[in-house]
Amino acid sequence: MKRLVLTERPRLRLLTLCALYVAQGIPWGFVYFTLKAYLAEAGLSADSIGELLFLAGIPWAFKPLWGPVIDAVGPTSFGRRRPWIVAAQFGMVITLVGMTLIPNLETDLRVLGWMILTHNVFNSLQDVAVDALAVDLLSEQERGKANGLMYGSKWGGGAIGGAGMATVAAFAGLKGALLLQVAMLGVIMLLPVLFIERPGERRFPGDPRPAHVPAGLDRDVALARGKDTLLSLFRAFSLRSTVMGGVFAFLVRIPSGVLGPILAVFYLQHLGWSKQAYATIDGGPVLAAGLVGSVAGGFVADAIGRRRTAAFALVATAALYFCFAWLEPHWGSRTLVVTFMLAEAGLAGLLSTSLFALFMDISWPKVAATQFTTYMALLGFSASMGAKLAGRVEALGLSYPELFVAAGVYPLLIVGLLALIDPRQTRRVLGDGS
Repeated sequence: MKRLVLTERPRLRLLTLCALYVAQGIPWGFVYFTLKAYLAEAGLSADSIGELLFLAGIPWAFKPLWGPVIDAVGPTSFGRRRPWIVAAQFGMVITLVGMTLIPNLETDLRVLGWMILTHNVFNSLQDVAVDALAVDLLSEQERGKANGLMYGSKWGGGAIGGAGMATVAAFAGLKGALLLQVAMLGVIMLLPVLFIERPGERRFPGDPRPAHVPAGLDRDVALARGKDTLLSLFRAFSLRSTVMGGVFAFLVRIPSGVLGPILAVFYLQHLGWSKQAYATIDGGPVLAAGLVGSVAGGFVADAIGRRRTAAFALVATAALYFCFAWLEPHWGSRTLVVTFMLAEAGLAGLLSTSLFALFMDISWPKVAATQFTTYMALLGFSASMGAKLAGRVEALGLSYPELFVAAGVYPLLIVGLLALIDPRQTRRVLGDGS
C-alpha cells in the first residue's frame, strides 16, 4: 500500500484537517442542540440542563494546558502530533459508545454528565493537537484558506450534530443518533490512522520500515524556553489593556451561558415547540446565522474598528432583548420567535469575531499563541459559568419578559469596559517582541 504522507500531499493535508474539525463539531452540535432539546421536552429544569452544559464546556476552559504538554513531547517514530490525534479521536469514539450504554439518557444525568465531560476532555485535546499539526505542516500561503475551511468545517459538524442528529433521533432515538456519530467519528479516525506526517515515519506498531525521526528538543533548552515564555506572559498581562481584556472575556458570555438552558425550557415547555422542531431550527438555520455573523464581523471590524464593532453588537443585542420582551403578546408567532433566534445568533457571531480580532491586537507577538489561547479559554469559561448559574437565575422566579429585560441590561453594564482596552498599548509599551 502506497504511503500517505501529509507533507507531500496538500489536498490530503487539507482534507484531513477539515475532517478532524468536522469530528469536533458533530458531538458539540449534538449536546448543545439535540440533547438539550430532548432534555427540555422531558421536563428537566434549566438547572439540570445547565449543569450538563457546564460539564461539556469546562474542559475547553483548560485547553491552554494541553499545548505545553503536546509540545514537550518530542518527535516519535509515529510522528510528532499524530499519536495525540489518534489517541484523542479514539477517546472521543469510546466515550460516545459509553453514552449508548447508559440505560436512560434522560434520567441518568450524573453518569451522562461525567461521560460528556470526559468526551470533551478528549475533544479539546484533539483540537489542540490538530491545531499544532496545522501549524507544523501548512505553508504560509495555505494558512488563510485552510483556517477558513477548518473553521467552517467545525460549524458544518455542529449542523450535522444539531439539525442532522435531531432528524436521526426522531426516527431512531438518541441512542441511534449516538451510534451514527460513533460510525462517523470512526470513519474520520481512519485518516490519522492511515496517514503519516513526514517520510520515514512508521504508520503502525511493528511497521518494519526504518523510522528517521529528527532529534527532539534538548531538555535544558526546552526548560529555558518555558521559563522565558512564563516571564514574557507575565509581562504581557501586566498592562491595563491586557488585564481588562481578560476581565471582559470572562464577563461577556455569561448571559448567553445562562440563557442557553433557560431558553430551551422556554421554547419547549412554555411555547410548546417539539424537540425535533427546536433542535432542527437551533442547530440548522440559527447556527448558520451565527456563522454569517462571524464572517461579516471580520469585515465590519476591519472597516470600523474592533471595539466599535463589539460595542455595536452588545448594544444591538440589548435592544433585541428589550424588543422581544415588549412583544411578549405575540410570542405565539413562530415567525417572530425564529427571527429573534436568528438575529441573536447573528449578533453573537458578530461580537465573537470582533473580540477575536481585538484579543489578537492586544496579544504580545512574543507570546501571542499562549496569550490569545488564554483569552479564548476565558471566553469558553464565561459561557460555562453562565450555564452553571442558569439554575440560580431560574430560581429567582422572574417572568420571561423580566428575564429578557435583565439579559438586555447586562451588556449595557459591561460595554463601557471596552473603552479601557487600548488595542495599541501592548506593542506601544512592549514592542513587537523581537
